[in-house]
Amino acid sequence: MFNIVALVKTFGYLGIFGVVFAESGLFFGFFLPGDSLVFTAGFLASQNYLNIYILLVGLLISAVVGDNVGYWFGAKVGPMIFKKEDSRFFKKHYVEEAHKFFEKYGGKSLILARFVPVVRTFIPIVAGVAKMEYKKFFLFNVVGGLLWAVGLCLAGFYLGRVIPDADTYIIPIILLIIVVSVLPGLGHFGGTYVSRKIRKK
Repeated sequence: MFNIVALVKTFGYLGIFGVVFAESGLFFGFFLPGDSLVFTAGFLASQNYLNIYILLVGLLISAVVGDNVGYWFGAKVGPMIFKKEDSRFFKKHYVEEAHKFFEKYGGKSLILARFVPVVRTFIPIVAGVAKMEYKKFFLFNVVGGLLWAVGLCLAGFYLGRVIPDADTYIIPIILLIIVVSVLPGLGHFGGTYVSRKIRKK
């Protein structure tokens, strides 16, 4: 099991904020465990391993700044990102799926995609490629960051507060968090895979 608890305890705030920043806007950050890490950090804060106030502020800043970097990257690189060849750390279809997501939901995709692993990494890049008005982008970016980073962290924090002796159940709870956090991504890409097969037929 990827030991997120050990990661949080070892790298602390900088490690948490760095992962959220990278997953929010650096195209190679899509494989990072953003959802489960944010939720786990909130849970550990409820057990006094971390300060919840430092977490909330740092997570929001990391998520918003990460998306801004992605937007800037997309605006600078432009359509060339769609021509980049597949590599070990990059798959062209990730960008293509994010582009479809953006076309379907527009600015709201910056909020919705926060809860879809992989897609959330590429949406700000696609927004930059599409030359989305920056003021509009920034507004959706902040709202998405609040709902995702702050919301998930608080959810983990309050879960830890309501479960009696929660610290004794950290491992099974984190396992459940990891499973739940990947479901949106599996649902999105599973549906995409099925639709591709249907179209081919």
